[in-house]
Amino acid sequence: MCVGLPLRITAVDGIAARATDGTTETVIDLSLTPDAQAGDWVLTFLGAAREVIDADEAEKITAALAGLRAVMAGGSAGDAFADLDAREPRLPPHLQTALDAGQTQG
Repeated sequence: MCVGLPLRITAVDGIAARATDGTTETVIDLSLTPDAQAGDWVLTFLGAAREVIDADEAEKITAALAGLRAVMAGGSAGDAFADLDAREPRLPPHLQTALDAGQTQG
């Protein structure tokens, strides 16, 4: 399993960037997000930025990861997943389109 980590880019040098989670700074690969620039939040997997995300999304992911760490340490997730509590599950757009068109397998 691979877990995405939100990091904020502090400096860019070609396809490499320095990025931080607020406590630790690391070098990441920007090959898949060539338009990312200093100040942007990116979702990283195994040291590579895969997607530019907004600050709100980064905050939600960070809270969820903190909740998972708390549960793994024997504690409570608290409100780490509060943004999901009242939300109905959603299909990805291409699957929703197929469902709406009646193209489902039964």
